[in-house]
Amino acid sequence: PRVPHACPAATQMIGRRLRLGVGARYLTTAAVRRGDLAGAAEAFASAPRKTTADYNRLLAGYARAPGGRLADACHLFDRIPHPDVVSYNTLLSCHFAGGDVRGARELFSAMPDRDVASWNTMVSGLSRNGAVGEARALFLAMPARNSVSWNAMVSGFASAGDMGMAEECFRDAPDKEDAFLWTAMVSGYMDAGDVDKATEFFQGMPVRNLVSWNAMVAGYVKNSRAGDALRVFKTIVRDADVRPNESTLSSVLLGCSNLSALGFGRQVHQWCIKLPLSRRITVGTSLVSMYCKCGDLEGACKLFSEMRTRDVVAWNAMISGYAQHGHGQEAISLFEKMRAQGVKPNWITFVAVLTACIHTGLCDFGIQCFETMQEIYGVEPRADHYSCMVDLLCRAGLLERAVCLIRSMPFEPHPSAYGTLLAACRVYKNSEFAEFAAGKLIQQNPHSAGAYVQLANIYAAANQWADVSRVRRWMKDNAVVKTPGYSWVEIKGVIHEFRSNDRLHPQLRLIHERLDRLEERMKAMGYVPDLDFVLHDVDESLKVQMLMRHSEKLAIAFGLISTAPGLTLRIFKNLRVCGDCHNAAKLISKIEDREIILRDTTRFHHFKGGHCSCGDYW
Repeated sequence: PRVPHACPAATQMIGRRLRLGVGARYLTTAAVRRGDLAGAAEAFASAPRKTTADYNRLLAGYARAPGGRLADACHLFDRIPHPDVVSYNTLLSCHFAGGDVRGARELFSAMPDRDVASWNTMVSGLSRNGAVGEARALFLAMPARNSVSWNAMVSGFASAGDMGMAEECFRDAPDKEDAFLWTAMVSGYMDAGDVDKATEFFQGMPVRNLVSWNAMVAGYVKNSRAGDALRVFKTIVRDADVRPNESTLSSVLLGCSNLSALGFGRQVHQWCIKLPLSRRITVGTSLVSMYCKCGDLEGACKLFSEMRTRDVVAWNAMISGYAQHGHGQEAISLFEKMRAQGVKPNWITFVAVLTACIHTGLCDFGIQCFETMQEIYGVEPRADHYSCMVDLLCRAGLLERAVCLIRSMPFEPHPSAYGTLLAACRVYKNSEFAEFAAGKLIQQNPHSAGAYVQLANIYAAANQWADVSRVRRWMKDNAVVKTPGYSWVEIKGVIHEFRSNDRLHPQLRLIHERLDRLEERMKAMGYVPDLDFVLHDVDESLKVQMLMRHSEKLAIAFGLISTAPGLTLRIFKNLRVCGDCHNAAKLISKIEDREIILRDTTRFHHFKGGHCSCGDYW
């Protein structure tokens, strides 16, 4: 099988160096460190005399590879003349990495000798594979324990979500100065969503290392507190006695993406350039993804073109970026280029390609990709691919085919499939399929507001106010709370957030004055407010006023009064942009002679000269 991240040029270089007499042992070690297992195997094979340590070196490379390369590891192990305890321990890791818990148990039982690392490998491996009870029994049976043993057990309880037992084990651990032990508690509470408790442990740590800081940054991002993640990153760079690594940067750049904090993301990029880290493929990929998600597609393209090496993750990031920005043809062209360069697409690649088809209306090409991905590329369709196909069919108006696809799925459809169908029912005014989709969504998650709100919207657009009231009572009976819509814009490094009919922003008077002037000019150009997007049974004049105070329009107006003429505005919304705001943004882009980039939950809209990049296909 193809080795992830293996570089053919590097493997050829190993061959040349071997012919020049460079030590096989050195070359094997270097190749293993960079993940080039094909090169490592070639260097290993060239060694005239092989020691057990040489075998163990290559075996360790298989253990670190995704999936553990178990078959290759077993084949190599069987060739070791005199395997030692390190050989057995490394093969144990391969079994767990490959998900072969039974094989790990059998190997552990058959080991002629065991050291503390053997027991630790079993405890951590069993914990990671969901057998935390068995791991605890082995932990208690250990003839001797070290700090790794206690860390493995605490991490095992934490990964199982049993923070009570994790904390009990933490209190029993003899070495309270161990930063990894404290970090396991921080990560565990972050994973459990208890940010306050995680912060309490972090602040109480007697010693912190980079892993501890990374746990806080990643935990804040995971718990939708990206602003706190950026604050911690600033502290690391300014005050901490550690230097950020690839993991730190991946987390903080994801935080920038979640906040759409392009300014801060650019600062992180500038900081990276000063370090060797900038040449790492994971950092380059994270930066490409950040630029795409923050609305700077041009910056992402430039960075991607400068990357010296690209793996499938990097290609996927750029293809997804094109797709989200509505550049479907460019996304598909890049997909073809990726294939031509011998990079094998994975399931995420096809999600990106299908998304490109969705946002540009390439229905036939999308269907062709979906139907051939398994036959040609060996990628079995997942729920994500089926959801994309439902979206593609719905946007093409083929609701009946979409419903048939949902009903024929070989597994329980993902909620996004029903959500897509429900959104399409509003566009095509199909109440029958709407009730079907909403019923399924509510059945899957009765406390999620999305299905209720969309169904109420469909009834409101049809002036069925009695049904709207019925849905709202239904929400009240099930204690469902609607997620409020809001938009935001970053001005000079500060994020300004707006809700519909906002009453808190200090510059509301100026914002409303600008909107009033824009409304007059838009109406002179033929703008007619789309009252279907007002979901309240009020008189028409009040509906018009409510439309002009939607959060997207407030954010755009604030951007206009806060930036120099001609500068691009980047607006972000936590929900899908409403149709009336979409129409207004097109006209405003022409009136103001500016590009307005608006990201909602599904894609980027580039408004320029009175047109949108989506071609009104959204």
